[in-house]
Amino acid sequence: MCLYQAEAHVVNAGFKPRIMKDIRAYLSVLFVLLAVTLSSCELVGDIFEAGMWTAVIIIVLIVLLVGWLFRKLRR
Repeated sequence: MCLYQAEAHVVNAGFKPRIMKDIRAYLSVLFVLLAVTLSSCELVGDIFEAGMWTAVIIIVLIVLLVGWLFRKLRR
């Protein structure tokens, strides 16, 4: 590696694209906002509630599909 390449490597070592800085700032603000507005128990409860309803919908769809297949095979 020549001297010019070594200098360019050292100069670019601290370079971060602007979008990474913007995303990091956005995520920091989002995290602070969530930490202030939601208690941890409320957040966990909301996650489990959403998961419960998703599971209920999927189970109902599977039961309907199995019933439909059973009726098709029975005929």
